[in-house]
Amino acid sequence: ETVGPVLDGVQVKIADDGEILCKGPNVMMGYYREPEMTAEVIDTEGYFHTGDIGRIEEGRFLRITDRKKELFKTAGGKYVAPQVIEEKMKESRYIEQMMIVGGDDKKFISALIVPSFLNLHDWAKENGVHVNSNEQIVSNEKIKALINAEVEKYNQDFGKWEQVKKFALLDNEWTVEAGELTPTMKVKRKVIYERYAKTVN
Repeated sequence: ETVGPVLDGVQVKIADDGEILCKGPNVMMGYYREPEMTAEVIDTEGYFHTGDIGRIEEGRFLRITDRKKELFKTAGGKYVAPQVIEEKMKESRYIEQMMIVGGDDKKFISALIVPSFLNLHDWAKENGVHVNSNEQIVSNEKIKALINAEVEKYNQDFGKWEQVKKFALLDNEWTVEAGELTPTMKVKRKVIYERYAKTVN
């Protein structure tokens, strides 16, 4: 869903890295008596840097896709918006949760994936695959191949540098209680990254 058409009198443009910039009577004059803070968010042309990543569709509808602080650059210098890739791949009935891993020192994009155990138990039954636990599900070669096919399918929607080249299946879901998700069910990237550092490496 888009946030709607851009309002009359408001100028919106998308920066090279995908950040949404806007200018108009709706934008504040700046932070009170804080010229340095103001200069950080309002550029010399008067555009406010929102910190959101997005795009304009059909010439007038604004879609917000990510937060700028979530963005990272690949070793090849390309920007990647992880949330966009994660949301797309979670359309698969076999992928429940996902976190994209990458950055300056990484040659390609990887992912930590929590599969949909419920749907995979059903799939296993229908396909004569014997699994009795989450651990058996994530280590089963046929299931790994199934998830790989799903990842490959959704990879087609992205540029070469955004495609998931490797992934690891995890045998337990991330939860708010365990501190891996925010109350609004967003992944806490730093927490998960640290928790699964060995797997990531």
